[in-house]
Amino acid sequence: MDEVETLSKSILGMTLVTHQTGPRGRLVKKLLIESGQKIKKELYLSLLVDRATASVVVMAGRDGGMNIEEVAAKTPERIIKVHVDPLMGIQGYQLRQVGFGLALPPAAMKAFSGLLSNLYAFFMAHDCSLVEINPLILTEDDRVLALDAKVDFDSNALYRHKDLLALRDLDEEDPQEIEASKYSLNYINLDGNVGNIVNGAGLAMATMDIIKNAGASPANFMDVGGGASSEQVENAFRIILADDKVKAILINIFGGILRCDVFARGVVEAARKTGVNIPVVVRMEGTNVDEGKKILKDAGLNLISALDIADAAEKIAAAVR
Repeated sequence: MDEVETLSKSILGMTLVTHQTGPRGRLVKKLLIESGQKIKKELYLSLLVDRATASVVVMAGRDGGMNIEEVAAKTPERIIKVHVDPLMGIQGYQLRQVGFGLALPPAAMKAFSGLLSNLYAFFMAHDCSLVEINPLILTEDDRVLALDAKVDFDSNALYRHKDLLALRDLDEEDPQEIEASKYSLNYINLDGNVGNIVNGAGLAMATMDIIKNAGASPANFMDVGGGASSEQVENAFRIILADDKVKAILINIFGGILRCDVFARGVVEAARKTGVNIPVVVRMEGTNVDEGKKILKDAGLNLISALDIADAAEKIAAAVR
């Protein structure tokens, strides 16, 4: 118990850096203490949605543990893949196919088949997009145990699972991303210096690409949605300005459902309320674009207008330089 106390103190409060946390890492605020196991073999097992085949794919490998990403990158042939038709459910022969692929001993096959069958039932019942067990271990007495696990739920289905919402741990989320979610803004914090406000996820991805191509780096992914209000635009500004890394903001809007004149009024109002003091480049196209550009021009604010996406990228790169 003395060792438990000593090790717990060294882990709690440390910054954990892994493939999942990114280079900035995460502060450890909670600790799970488990009994040790006598491990004969570490394996990998996961279920995820394969959109290309409209199926649930079971992925498994004999090389579980910390280096699974390296195994997948360098020796993908060692990863077993079994596609399950969601209308049929997982079949007995598929359970055996995965078990044989993992080279499990006969004594462990029955327990493994039960585990994988239950895992598939859990995956479907809870609208999961990913369930990953790494490592799945084979003990010296041929038991199979899930030693660690990760579960990702489809957020679009959470209205069916109120009990899952209660499990949300805000300590594990970025504070700015939590703030953005309060206003229905799709926001992901990144490591660059150019803040983005874009309507549409595809356009936002393309905007980040053109920023990189111009020699700058995006500080966030921000999709304000097709029907953003002036209040949402204001909150988008406020969230981006709270990030000390941001040296300039690029606004890239295609006016369809969201008219350019409506968005322009939101930008002007947001800029005045937040007192933005860094360069802001605006590129707009679509419905009522001329009226929108006139609103921005007449506002008397230090907003840089761009002709098209390429022009916007060059101007925002120059602004951060």
